[in-house]
Amino acid sequence: MMKLKTVALATTLTLASLGAFAQAASAPATLRADKREANQDTRIQNGVASGQLNAKETYRLEQQQARINAAEANAKADGKVTRAERARLERKQDRASANIAKQKHDAQTAKP
Repeated sequence: MMKLKTVALATTLTLASLGAFAQAASAPATLRADKREANQDTRIQNGVASGQLNAKETYRLEQQQARINAAEANAKADGKVTRAERARLERKQDRASANIAKQKHDAQTAKP
């Protein structure tokens, strides 16, 4: 049951990241950020598939990705993403990337 919830949540976030790709054409300044978010979503899904991430870790990482998506949408809201906003988004993605690596390589694993 928990694995089904995890897969459903993962699918939802993957579909949300596809929406980010659609927006990328209208906002080339954040194309790199969109690609990076998609890559991080893929890393999370690979961790779920391999059992390196348990449900709680997956939930936290996906929530962090959702917050990054919201921050990006907020930055795009006025039609221009400033250099400071891009830097802020990149720092958030750096932290998320480090968290993904840390959680995938810790002693906790998903129960088979």
